[in-house]
Amino acid sequence: MKLLFSLGLCLSLSMTTFAQKKEALSSKDKAIVEHFKNDYKKKNYKKFEGKIIIKDNFVQFDDKIINYNKSDKTTQSFLQEGLIYPQLLTDYQMEKFLDETTDKSQKRFLKLQKDPRASFDVNNMRINSSDELVSLSTDPKIKRFKLLCNDSKIQGTPIYIIELTNKEATKDTTPEEFIKNSKLTYLQQL
Repeated sequence: MKLLFSLGLCLSLSMTTFAQKKEALSSKDKAIVEHFKNDYKKKNYKKFEGKIIIKDNFVQFDDKIINYNKSDKTTQSFLQEGLIYPQLLTDYQMEKFLDETTDKSQKRFLKLQKDPRASFDVNNMRINSSDELVSLSTDPKIKRFKLLCNDSKIQGTPIYIIELTNKEATKDTTPEEFIKNSKLTYLQQL
């Protein structure tokens, strides 16, 4: 009887251990999943066409700079290939403001400014890390990433969600090859 009881106890404890193997998503990751389900719109963004200079821990795009952790090779590849760059993020911030702001006086004031983009200028920001969202990257031709950033002009920690599409990619394509031959098809700040 003791043997049967011990076997039953071991079996029930091992079942609960196996059932807990799936990782729970953080609240931010749940928000990202919901965003892709409800608000996803694919768009094609151009690669940077100016001069890119790669230094020790930053990349210069003409006269604008993005800092990054030099041990993060994925972020370095995004920047080196001109997929993410300050001018793109500046245009994105301005477009986001115009789309989300309902105050007509703020929109009129923005149009009266000599250089309306100056208020949204992204320069000297830092990309702290880039993580692939594996649960949202099921197609080998599409990969989605979360970029954690620091920018003195934006309160808190800006999180950008990007999607890269590489029509030639297979499941055997290395991450470096994937990024090198890909296009930015989605950009969103959370």
